[in-house]
Amino acid sequence: MHPMLNIAVRAARAAGKILVKNFGVEADINVQAKSQNDFVSEIDQAAESAIIRSIQKVFPDHTFLAEESGETGGKDADHQWIIDPLDGTTNYLRGIPHFAISIAYQFKGVTQVAVIYDPLREELFTATKGAGVQLNGKRLRVKARRDLQGALLATGFPFKRKDLLETYQNVFAALFEDAADMRRNGSAALDLAYVAAGRMDGFWEFSLERWDIAAGALMVREAGGLITDFGGGHGYMTSGNVVAGNPKVVQGILGKARPHLPKAMK
Repeated sequence: MHPMLNIAVRAARAAGKILVKNFGVEADINVQAKSQNDFVSEIDQAAESAIIRSIQKVFPDHTFLAEESGETGGKDADHQWIIDPLDGTTNYLRGIPHFAISIAYQFKGVTQVAVIYDPLREELFTATKGAGVQLNGKRLRVKARRDLQGALLATGFPFKRKDLLETYQNVFAALFEDAADMRRNGSAALDLAYVAAGRMDGFWEFSLERWDIAAGALMVREAGGLITDFGGGHGYMTSGNVVAGNPKVVQGILGKARPHLPKAMK
């Protein structure tokens, strides 16, 4: 195992113990609103602290970009860890058993290793640049599908960007004409891991954050898939607008979506 991946796995498991221990005890969890319909709990913060502490024991000079604490860290800016300690907070707080920990390690801005961990199902998705992606040690590949016909797509509603609702609805309707069905599960990290695993044929969403995308993007690529923005380029980490799947599915999503997008997204 890549040494950085080993550290990431250890950190994810430490956070997973915290999430599992506190799952289902909503009445005892302190929850605050970061913005409208966007929440943070003391469990998110505790899991994030556990991840950062675990990594800092080995790499005290590395930097971090984490959902709850923002950008922090040491002297060595070439090494950065991008962390979402609880992707699917709303699911978690409502007792819905679908959430994950997402950790990506970047060297000079390029993701080298990634971990997405579902602690309830004990599903550990791991990826190393150039060495593939695995689920609990089993190699993964994206689904071999030739087009959108009959595809199962994952998505997420733009709940932080209600101004994009009409655009989203129009794209949804266009894709639904060809797709077999659509899923909105509440964790973009797991959606991307599921694309890498072939459980989903494709994924699309607007206005995600870097910590939602970084680990899953490497997994999709290492599984033989493609991840782009809605213009077919590589600006998804900046814009947060993501399309992922095997190349044929991505091509189909882009073709159906583009007529309904504002110029800034094309």
